[in-house]
Amino acid sequence: MNSTSEKTERWYHGVTRYQWLVLAIASAGWVFDVYEGQVFNITRTQMLSDILGGEGGDVKRYGDFFLAIFLLGGTVGGLAAGSLADRFGRRPIMVVTILMYSLFSGLTFFATELWQVAALRFLVALGVGGEWAVAASLVAEVFPVRARAHASGIFQASSVLGTWFAALAGIAVGAQWRYAYLIGIIPALLVLWIRSSVREPESWQATKSEAESSEGGRQLGSFRELLLTPQWGSRALLGMALAAIGLGTFWSVTVAGQDLARELLLREGTSPDIASRNAKFAFGIVQTAGGGLGLLAFGPLCARFGRRFSFVAMQLLAFLIVPVTCYLPGSFPQLLVILPVFGFFTLGIHSGYAIYFPELFPTHLRATGTSFCFNGGRVLAVPVLLFSGWLKSQQGVDLRLAITALGSLFLVGVVLMFFLPETKGKELPR
Repeated sequence: MNSTSEKTERWYHGVTRYQWLVLAIASAGWVFDVYEGQVFNITRTQMLSDILGGEGGDVKRYGDFFLAIFLLGGTVGGLAAGSLADRFGRRPIMVVTILMYSLFSGLTFFATELWQVAALRFLVALGVGGEWAVAASLVAEVFPVRARAHASGIFQASSVLGTWFAALAGIAVGAQWRYAYLIGIIPALLVLWIRSSVREPESWQATKSEAESSEGGRQLGSFRELLLTPQWGSRALLGMALAAIGLGTFWSVTVAGQDLARELLLREGTSPDIASRNAKFAFGIVQTAGGGLGLLAFGPLCARFGRRFSFVAMQLLAFLIVPVTCYLPGSFPQLLVILPVFGFFTLGIHSGYAIYFPELFPTHLRATGTSFCFNGGRVLAVPVLLFSGWLKSQQGVDLRLAITALGSLFLVGVVLMFFLPETKGKELPR
């Protein structure tokens, strides 16, 4: 009878007002987290052309260079924030990380030199990388098993709003790119909401009390225990590799939808300014809409078919859609039809990281392990991004061929899933 009830009962039945509140706050932080990352992707052509004086080749090269710096900053901030969140609690670390990315995004308004852009992107990334792991762990700990995959999927899918926000801001400010970064100060207001509404999860409070009352007990947020305990260490390393596939392909393949649109428009004889504006719309609005549907779909897929099957299926389909998107469209309207499908499959797996990584680790290592997987994946993604920038900037190399080659990384992600455990329907490790 219980089994029948579980099958027919809606996932959100019994979810409390406080649980919805936590999801809303975590999602709001993640929306602006993504905005801070995507606003550079949306405005980098104008920004770097302004600072470099319009040197096209250098704009492409420095664009991927600064994205690599962003990934490195996210790694450092994420690893530190994850460990600190396990030691001192989820709420205070969320506050610090949001303040960091808000402040340094706003300061980008004043950047006039390349080194200033590099430093500020690194500092913004410290906050961005830290906020995600803490928020993902918080959502996983607050929601019950039956609702966890759906809630975490919604949390991750809210990133679409951040990308849309960045795209609309980029379109609105046009060549006046500085104002898009000034908008990034707004999420600092979230801090008041967090401090007044969020309390520490009961599982973390119990673990904290246990650690304080016992000698030689568990060490909260210990990288040593995470990596040297065989069960947790193997999960951390495999999870990091899995995240590297998603992050590497995101920055080298998924965001290249904007470049594909721009090049197609230029081949059709569209002026550079109009091509740039329409490409922003194609990527930031049209493709991202499909990506958002993929992110929303991944949670229910995980709940129904399991984490392993969902990751494998989505990555196989992502591998197949990349060459189709690169070579099939013969016109800009045709590309607009395919881009949502491209976004659905190449972006959808990212919901899996918020769902899956917190389920791999015990409470005293949850934020640390989740952060290690996602932000350690940023380190492994950096060589992919640097190679992508080099490959795409080579004379005589067709952008479509470069993107298709980079899309083969999805097959590596398929293989990795066969070495990771299935966590569907299981309680979080204690």
